[in-house]
Amino acid sequence: MEEVRHLPVMADEALEFLKPTSGATYVDATLGGGGHALKILSAAPDTRLVAIDRDEEAIGRGKVLLEPFGERVTFIRDNFRNIGEIVAKEGTTKVDGILADIGLSTFQLENKARGFSFMKDSRLDMRMDKTQVETAYGLVNTLDAAELERIFSQYGEERFSRRIARRIVEQRRSAPIETTGELRELIHSSVPAKYKREKIDPATRVFQALRIAVNDELGSLSEFLDGAVASLAKGGRLVVITFHSLEDRIVKRKFKELSTDCICPPRIPKCICDHVKSLELLTKKALKPSEEEVALNPRARSAKLRAALRC
Repeated sequence: MEEVRHLPVMADEALEFLKPTSGATYVDATLGGGGHALKILSAAPDTRLVAIDRDEEAIGRGKVLLEPFGERVTFIRDNFRNIGEIVAKEGTTKVDGILADIGLSTFQLENKARGFSFMKDSRLDMRMDKTQVETAYGLVNTLDAAELERIFSQYGEERFSRRIARRIVEQRRSAPIETTGELRELIHSSVPAKYKREKIDPATRVFQALRIAVNDELGSLSEFLDGAVASLAKGGRLVVITFHSLEDRIVKRKFKELSTDCICPPRIPKCICDHVKSLELLTKKALKPSEEEVALNPRARSAKLRAALRC
């Protein structure tokens, strides 16, 4: 059996913005394959790391990978949306840096049992936290056509969302849609033939949309950003790596809002909001991975990194 190899995306760039220093405390809010955490801990002596992930398997792998760092690492199995509560419980009121890589890890994608990828035929699942009740199977086989269409359109920006949703509802009248392979074939049968010849598989956007819905990824990201900024010490750094436009849009808007003193509507001649900025932008535009990194790790191609400094 081929060994799964996970490569952390834009790790050097993330480290450059985090600037780990000896004795400081950092949070890897999405531990995943552990590559970013390893970089942070190796960058400076005596750094402390709080490693968070909602996936029990990720925590287990992280404990093995980061074992040499001993008590310098604290592992927390939780949703990163709860970062404020997590940091408070750890007895650290403020931290010096926070990193969040919002993408799936290679281990999740390659694990057939997790049901994330249509490249491996398996039961529809897509849960990052395997203890939660909601699954992709449940959504696909219980939601009405209108709600499925909304999910595919809103979270996947799928142009044929209505057509695909109606086809799903029609198909499950005969039998439930059980596997990733079945859903992929159904999607292919719902779109015009010319779209099947595009570089991106026609099922990609629907699978992305279902994964986002199952895990409430956008809601989690929004709550994380507020909690992360509140958890940073003055001069602390926040680095966020996203993998599609919906995520990046949320980060971009939140960074813009929190790096601006006045957020009153333009029509109001005098500021009445009393908003005080809490961030200084370290990236005016999102950074993208180098051509060399994309050649080495094609999954990095859609990544975007944004960073900010706590005022």
